[in-house]
Amino acid sequence: MFDLIIRNANLPDGRQGFDIGLAGGKIAAIEKSIAATAGEEIDATGRLVSPPFCDPHFHMDATLSLGLPRMNVSGTLLEGIALWGELRPLLTKEALVERALRYCDLAVTQGLLYIRSHVDTSDPRLVTAEALLEVKEKVAPYIDLQLVAFPQDGYYRAPDGVSSLERALDMGIGIVGGIPHFERTMEDGARSVEALCRLAADRGLPVDMHCDETDDPLSRHIETLAAQTVRFGLKGRVAGSHLTSMHSMDNYYVSKLIPLMAEAEINVIPNPLINIMLQGRHDSYPKRRGMTRVRELMAAGLNVSFGHDCVMDPWYSMGSGDMLEVGHMAIHVAQMAGIDDKRKIFDALTVNSAKTMGLEGYGLETGCKADLVVLQAADVTEALRLKPNRLFVIKAGKVIAKTAPRVGELSLAGRPASIDMARDYVPPVLQR
Repeated sequence: MFDLIIRNANLPDGRQGFDIGLAGGKIAAIEKSIAATAGEEIDATGRLVSPPFCDPHFHMDATLSLGLPRMNVSGTLLEGIALWGELRPLLTKEALVERALRYCDLAVTQGLLYIRSHVDTSDPRLVTAEALLEVKEKVAPYIDLQLVAFPQDGYYRAPDGVSSLERALDMGIGIVGGIPHFERTMEDGARSVEALCRLAADRGLPVDMHCDETDDPLSRHIETLAAQTVRFGLKGRVAGSHLTSMHSMDNYYVSKLIPLMAEAEINVIPNPLINIMLQGRHDSYPKRRGMTRVRELMAAGLNVSFGHDCVMDPWYSMGSGDMLEVGHMAIHVAQMAGIDDKRKIFDALTVNSAKTMGLEGYGLETGCKADLVVLQAADVTEALRLKPNRLFVIKAGKVIAKTAPRVGELSLAGRPASIDMARDYVPPVLQR
């Protein structure tokens, strides 16, 4: 009856010792003990089994381009944008495809099977769009890749910005992007939000905008985005990415803004690694770190999901494709260290991101897609602490990646011969 059974699995909601039966590319059963056999069985041995990780905000056209044509010496957002502008005329479709495929290989080993990538449309050649559309087709058997038409240099600010974005949509890119805070004036930014939401409504497409990625508390394009979302009937289909200016806004204004965002059902996508790296660069001390108000947005009922944003590119020289690294940083920056907090953070890497991306059949319930990850950790809180190896990555009921358990060996008299962090150092509060 089953193609694969995962035995003795712990689930993200805290249930322990369950078997998961997979058949026909779907989850066919989740039971305490499945009295059947399968073509393949995996003994999870009391480790966490989760749906795959989702990255709702990434730049795959820039990934793995670190050092081309030079390094970002200041490490700032603006130098990163300038550096990308230097690299962009040198880009070829072949090089873009090769780097993107290499990143997708890495993503699979990290259990990251759903990615939304912004695609720069500011170069009228649209070589980035051509390349990423080819990558989307190539990786479709193992990664669901969504693409956003992103006017990096500004919808109005860039020459041919308007026509280039529309041509990218005509080519098959399926999400409307924007960057209103990078337009020449606040008025142009607000005008771009209205125009892009109108364009999305006319074409029946979702919206995902880089919005207020700045320390300026007067950068309030998220307010305009929420209002236009309601106006054009786009509720639930719009994401505001970054929103770092909310870190610097006064509380009175935010007390008005968050309910407006909730009314518009805005999906919020902070990018913890990059937000704290790039923001606050004009401060001495006290020094702002720039991540948006995650706890408050979650408390208001908004759907908050986390993006990786960058890996080894002009903006961020680090990164590993590991969404648990993103969540690990979010715990620290948002000061969400409680057990319930950590569960919410884990949701922001999985089910919340799936909602942001509009994924169908995603999850860990009977009837969902048989896309799963077995982690070398007992539960979601330990997964966020340890950033453990992905022992098995499963797509459509088939194992597509394996990583051996991480075990340290000791040669010390009177001490253990080996150490498994995921088993030997579980905090007493989590032991059952």
